Formats: sequence, C-alpha cells, structure tokens
Amino acid sequence: MATFIERQEHKLEIIPPFSIIQCRRADIIEKDGVEVGRTYHREVCCPGEDVSECCAELQAVAGALWTPEVIAAYQASVAENTRIQRARNED
Repeated sequence: MATFIERQEHKLEIIPPFSIIQCRRADIIEKDGVEVGRTYHREVCCPGEDVSECCAELQAVAGALWTPEVIAAYQASVAENTRIQRARNED
C-alpha cells in the first residue's frame, strides 16, 4: 500500500530598507518517499503586522528585525507615500 506524506518548506526573503519579509511556502506531497507534487504560496508581512499565524521561522525573524524604530520608520514612509499619492490624485 502506498504511503503519502505532506510536508512544508519555507524560504524567507528580507526586503530593505524596512525589513519587509516575504515567505514562500512549498507544500510537498511524497508517495513512498518520492516527491509527486509541489505547490507554492507566497505571503508578504510588513513591520508592525500581526505574524502570530505565520510559521515559527518568520515569527522569529520579525521579532529580531522589527524594532520599534523600524516599525515607526515604516509607518512614516507609508503615511508619506499616501500623502503624495493623494496630492497627485487632486491635480
């Protein structure tokens, strides 16, 4: 009888300057120890977001990189970009 196993692998990428984290998850299906299928899913997490539902690796990296200063700088950048976009739309 064939045995199927499902496992996951994660690849994290850190995007400067605000340490935005991209996580690529691979869902791998194996039959009798041989890979028979693989699908990918991507998630992007920004400083200050809740990552409690993310993989342990991402949680650890976010905890190390997302200092209060990084979160504040990211939020200021988002606010400034929003202000600029609104000003362009008014013209």
